[in-house]
Amino acid sequence: MRELADRPEDVPAVFAERFNSGDATALAQVYEDGAVLVEQPGMPVTGPALLAANGRLQSLGVPISVRPRHVYHSGDLALLIVDWAIDGTDRDGEAVHVEGTATDVARRGPDGRWRYAIDNPFGLRSQQVATEDAADPAS
Repeated sequence: MRELADRPEDVPAVFAERFNSGDATALAQVYEDGAVLVEQPGMPVTGPALLAANGRLQSLGVPISVRPRHVYHSGDLALLIVDWAIDGTDRDGEAVHVEGTATDVARRGPDGRWRYAIDNPFGLRSQQVATEDAADPAS
């Protein structure tokens, strides 16, 4: 399995490899202590809830693909804009398609490795749209 990222632009690939391995412990290492995952727009989670959110997606057994669009960094901080998709058939034979464009923040730790500080997988989806969709039973 790939080591943690030495460069901020490698964080998405490390995430994808560890996600696709099905190893929740390996995936958790891609996050710094106290990291935030925005499970849904306006709904940040940390700690065990972050691990559970990723675990739900990992349990589908469908691989994630990532395509970094932009990476900007200054010192020990980086902003990553990443297109991603989970697309395939789950363990029950059901079609799965979830995609988004993440706006993520990674930070270089004291060990020189880059980890997610903020993982916002639906970064370009507005909270208002998500709220309206949830309120509309037709969507």
